[in-house]
Amino acid sequence: MIVGVGIDVVDVERLAQALGRTPNLATRLFTTQELESGGVASLAARFAAKEAVAKALGAPGGLRWQDAEVVRHESGRPLLRVSGGVEKEATAQGIRSWHLSMSHDAGIATAVVVAES
Repeated sequence: MIVGVGIDVVDVERLAQALGRTPNLATRLFTTQELESGGVASLAARFAAKEAVAKALGAPGGLRWQDAEVVRHESGRPLLRVSGGVEKEATAQGIRSWHLSMSHDAGIATAVVVAES
């Protein structure tokens, strides 16, 4: 059963500017593995995924950016790995699996997350 759905879009250039202005922002938002995943468009899609996770959960407090990590399955499909506050909230809501789709084109990155019990 679907417990929550979240969607988000990110302007790739705006994220690039924010990362350039704020030296430690990238390491606050992204895990080491995410930072190694590609360029700014890839990071923008991952940021959109993190926002979409929060929306799927109902945007509760106590979530940290790195508590939702986008990893790549050996097939290339993106997967969510949750920990900390995200994992705690997901468990409280009975969420057992996550579905994630991400894309970026024409300067916009987007992500859709479905939380399922």
